[in-house]
Formats: sequence, structure tokens, C-alpha cells
Amino acid sequence: MRRHGPAGPGVLLALVLTLALPAPAPAAPAATDRRVHPADVSGLPSYVQRVAPSIVALKVRNAEGAASSLRLGSRRSGSGVIFDARGYVLTVSYLLLDAVAIEAQGYRGRTVGARLVGLDLDTGLGVIKLEDPGPWPVATLGRSEEAVAGMRTGTVGIDDDGDLVHVVGQLQAIQRFSAYWEYMLDRAFVISPASPGWGGSAVVNERGEVVGVVSLRLGEPPYTNLAIPIEKFVPGKDELIGAGRIVSRPPRPWLGLYAVEAHGGLFVSEVSPLGPAARAGVLKGDRIVRVNGVAVQSREDFYLELWSRRAGDLIEMAVQRADRVRVITVPSIDRHTLYRPREP
Repeated sequence: MRRHGPAGPGVLLALVLTLALPAPAPAAPAATDRRVHPADVSGLPSYVQRVAPSIVALKVRNAEGAASSLRLGSRRSGSGVIFDARGYVLTVSYLLLDAVAIEAQGYRGRTVGARLVGLDLDTGLGVIKLEDPGPWPVATLGRSEEAVAGMRTGTVGIDDDGDLVHVVGQLQAIQRFSAYWEYMLDRAFVISPASPGWGGSAVVNERGEVVGVVSLRLGEPPYTNLAIPIEKFVPGKDELIGAGRIVSRPPRPWLGLYAVEAHGGLFVSEVSPLGPAARAGVLKGDRIVRVNGVAVQSREDFYLELWSRRAGDLIEMAVQRADRVRVITVPSIDRHTLYRPREP
């Protein structure tokens, strides 16, 4: 059975629905957006056929009352792609924060349990392990470094109904991307048009090689997707499997605040109850003017200066509150210590 027409909503998370990028100048390409019954996979385009066996739908139960559950919900769903025949699956990290139970369903309807293996919160990626030892069908990981704006792409995932969803589009832009939750990629893909089942969906080139993982939906209708290039994953994948995190990279300092650009400045829109910024006295509405004595005017300035230090360092923030500038010393932490994978 094959169904055509607009797909229903995929993963809708309150955290990312507030994000927006300026409307792109080029017109979005015509899309092929199809939901396909698993039994009809032989009728799919060749690039979809190559990756489809390695795509899984993920249903995650997250700890009730956890800070991430208050923002993202305690039931999350998305997609993932198997990159190792032993059953290791790549997806986006926000699905997995505070995970209590994970269920994975393949495109042929096979369902197995899974466990969290590793998180890379700097890039926004995570790895789980399917409980069945396999061997599992594996996607081919491409070279996202070779991607260029305008190239044809396919976005492939599985929706909440267990149907394979694919969208033909293009790589609209390659650019730096920053978000308010202390997150920035120096190189990110903007894919147009957006997929209806986007969280963790694989972005493939015309050879069916995975060149990115969709993380967010951006802008206003017609939406685009933000995808994390696979180059952000490949060098550290063995560390994620073996150590649960990237141990070769110095841990970034994390403050636990949300920074937004408004009215010509950088403001704190919220503070995390888990973060040291709240305990140090940073308040919602504070305008960030300096970090470690260096003036910052944008979110990118803020992150670059903050991440020039290491987790555990004292971070001096000069904030304007009313008509007074206050200097607040925040003892930064390593955010990964808040989200430890469960032991096998």
C-alpha cells in the first residue's frame, strides 16, 4: 500500500518549534514527499532503497520530572540510522536525554529494545545499541565534507505510524548555526524542503550515502531542516561506543542559561534549574555584556569566548540589570555529567 500527499506531524518538540531562521532567498525545490508501506519498498528510488533497511523508528520513555522532560516531554519519538552491524544506531541527542527505556522498530516492522550508549552534546548526536546482536543492515556513511550547496538530497526516516517517509530536496545552504541552549555548529546543513518526520532522519546523497542527520525544523512554512553533517560523528564514533562520550575533546564549560539576541544585545531568556548560572545569581532578563572581560554582542561571540575555557573553570559574566552592570562569577560544569548512559 502506498499513500501520497502531505504527511502528518513527526516529532514535535516545544524546544525546537520556537527556532526560526530568516526566510531563504532561493525558492524551495519541488518536493517528493511519500509515505510508503514497508512491503512496497521495491518501488522506492534507488537512494532510498540503499538506506531504508538501516533506518529505525525510535520510541523513547524519559524520566518523569527530569528537566529535559519538562521541556521536551517524557515520551519522545524520532528516527535513527544503523551504522554498525552489531546494532549501533545514530540519532539526535535530545531524544535520548534522561532516557529510561528505548524501543526501535525497523522498516519491516521488527521491534527490539535498545539502550543508550553515548551522547555528544556538543554536536547534538547520540548512539544507542539494539539489544538483538544482529548482524544488522548497515548504512554507508558518506563524506559530508564534499557536500556543496545545491546538491540533491534525500531525507529518509520512519514516522510514528511505522511508515517509511522520504523527501527529495536539496542542500540549500552550508552555514554556522547557533541556538539558545549553549549550542553551536561551525558547519551545518540547511535542507529544503523539510521532512514531516525529521528528528534523527538520515540525509543521503544520490548514492544513498548518509551525509547528515536531521536535527531541527526551522523557520515558517514552508519549513527547512537543520542537519548535522556526518563529519561531526565519524571521527568520534568509536569513542562514543567505548566511553559513552568524546574523551579526546576537552569538555566545554556549561553554564545552564538560554541566550537570545534582541534589541541589539544578548539577553538571558531563561536559566536551567540544573545549571550553575542559576545558583550563581544570573537572572532572566539580564543582558550579557562581557565574558571573562571580553565584550560580547552576539550569541556567537558569547559561545566562542565561553568555550575558549574548559569545564570547571570560573567564568566571569558581566551583566546589565536595570541601570547597573554586575559581575557574576559562575563555576562552570561539564554538562555530560548530568546525562550518564545506563550500564549494559
